[in-house]
Amino acid sequence: MRIATYNINGIRSRLPNLLDWLAREAPDIVCLQELKAESSAFPVKDIDQAGYQAVWHGQKAWNGVAILARDAEPLEIRRVLPEDPDPSQSRYLEAAVQGLVVGCLYLPNGNPQPGPRFAYKLEWMERLRSHAQTLLDTGHPVVLAGDFNVIPTDFDIYNTRSWKKDALLQPETRAQFQALLAQGWTDSLRYLYPEERIFTFWDYFRHHWESDSGLRIDHLLISPDLVPRLRDAGVDRWVRGEPKASDHAPTWIELDAG
Repeated sequence: MRIATYNINGIRSRLPNLLDWLAREAPDIVCLQELKAESSAFPVKDIDQAGYQAVWHGQKAWNGVAILARDAEPLEIRRVLPEDPDPSQSRYLEAAVQGLVVGCLYLPNGNPQPGPRFAYKLEWMERLRSHAQTLLDTGHPVVLAGDFNVIPTDFDIYNTRSWKKDALLQPETRAQFQALLAQGWTDSLRYLYPEERIFTFWDYFRHHWESDSGLRIDHLLISPDLVPRLRDAGVDRWVRGEPKASDHAPTWIELDAG
């Protein structure tokens, strides 16, 4: 079973990219972020024709999350993080899919910092951590996948020099992420490839894609019972090199059947 997360950065403008990727890679479960479209604008027919069923939670011009399943129906559990500090923002979606609980998330960016946006980011991370513990306590196999907007360590960025003030790598941000992992979650890519430089995001400025000046901010965290089933993980970098691409590339894991 292949589970992927992909910040599409506008599903209407990048629908051809999404459909090409689905056709070529055929992931079983997909978590999408930054739909940047109201729920009514979600391309249901196109997704269905591609062989996927979906649940989604859109928002006009900003945010938006969706969970797709190939030849299966995702059953929605919730569409807002419990005690979300701003539930008007569509940043979290949870569904039961093929024997798993899948949480798709788009964590707040937090810039500029310091300031209210950074405070919101940290508060949202606290709420996520609280809910993540609840999910672990259920005993169900769980995957938390999405754009976490967290650079876990300096090894996960091409160079920290011009990013020192960015919210994605502040000590408070990293501390929250490490506290989440300490609950028992496994950072799949880093677990399998502890010494490999892996990026999932390359911004549109200063030829960062061409020079492979990237960040690792898209993560798939798995509950302890899934670790023995983890077989592989990677990034479909070719998607980032396509015309009109998102600044993120799809990131994925492969699990043995349960």
